[in-house]
Amino acid sequence: MAEKIFNVLFLCTGNSARSIMAECSLGRWGQGRFRAHSAGSRPPGLVHPVALDVLRKLDFRTDQLRSKDWAEFAAPGAPALDFVFTLCDQAANEACPAWPGQPMTAHWGVEDPAAFVGPPDRTYQYFRKVYGFIDNRIKIFVSLPFAALDRLSLQQRLDQIGMALSSGTD
Repeated sequence: MAEKIFNVLFLCTGNSARSIMAECSLGRWGQGRFRAHSAGSRPPGLVHPVALDVLRKLDFRTDQLRSKDWAEFAAPGAPALDFVFTLCDQAANEACPAWPGQPMTAHWGVEDPAAFVGPPDRTYQYFRKVYGFIDNRIKIFVSLPFAALDRLSLQQRLDQIGMALSSGTD
């Protein structure tokens, strides 16, 4: 019997940096076990150019990445979601659509690199640092023993991932 492929949605307000980076990270570390998606409550329609630069330098394909509205994932025909993770406090506090599939949710907040103000080299370093925090969480997530955890235990682990690696970014 084939192992279940989990659909995971990462949310931010803009879906221009953090959630896009999380989508890429999960696509890499969760190959074959997870299908990664990202969206935003108020997407600008463009992926942040520094996020794209970071991802390209980490050998990710970026040609298919786009900033999209979370309504795409609540519409008829959308994939049934298993997990929904918010990466920004604003999206975590918004009323979310009803997601198909009754997904488990957790908040894995990390500061917004798009809000960073500084010279280009420091901006890149900041985006790269935020990517590192997200990537570490993804690695922990994909290593969880899903088959051995009941729903309550899994929820506790998801919440712990979000709390244990606070961004500490400056």
